[in-house]
Amino acid sequence: MNKGAILFSLASIALLVCAGCGNFPVRSGAEPPVSPPNQIVDFNVLYAKNCAGCHGPGGKGGAAIALADPVFLAIADDAAIRRTAANGVRGTPMAAFAQSAGGMLTDKQMDALVQGIRLWAKPVTLGGAIPPSYAAQSAGDPRRGADVYRTYCSSCHGADGSGGKAGSIVDGSYLALVSDQDLRTNVILGRPALGAPDWRGDLPGRPMSDQEISDVVAWLAAQRPAFPGQPYPNSSTDRATGGIR
Repeated sequence: MNKGAILFSLASIALLVCAGCGNFPVRSGAEPPVSPPNQIVDFNVLYAKNCAGCHGPGGKGGAAIALADPVFLAIADDAAIRRTAANGVRGTPMAAFAQSAGGMLTDKQMDALVQGIRLWAKPVTLGGAIPPSYAAQSAGDPRRGADVYRTYCSSCHGADGSGGKAGSIVDGSYLALVSDQDLRTNVILGRPALGAPDWRGDLPGRPMSDQEISDVVAWLAAQRPAFPGQPYPNSSTDRATGGIR
């Protein structure tokens, strides 16, 4: 190939390359910086990433209680909400989210979560009833709690708690996954979305007292099996073989 042909080929290639450059996107300016995860303080982002999976979008409830429930926000103060979110609840699916307790969120992020949840609070009419305290004020008695259960709960959950119109609340796996505080909160709040009334609605005109709630929680806690999910020996053969035949 002569020199002229070579120059012509190179010029053609250069022309094609230049023409192709016009197909590439042009950067109009600097892109907005991406915030490091530990600097995100937008409540909606923090809630969606850390809380919505259990407590539902917008705090409307899911596997765990509805944080936007007006009764919950009437009885749980900011300190209680932050303490639970920060430290989690040992032995339950509620993990610790604060860095100080082994989680991923900074103090500022914890503040943003608590403040955002509090903004869901709305005026609620309690019908003149004084709401029970969020935390138990006195120890419960499981013997009295059995009577409380029969009075307020058995019509839906069955005579022994194993289920009726509503599901079992003495199932070993369920009780192993909830703390006493979870039980107390659930008794106070009910599950309105599932037709379960709050502490005022089981018997019309007779809301549960603070002590009655403590007693029924003590009764429920007494139903926890020592080893949830494990078969129990029911014969001498089982006892001798550890349940293996």
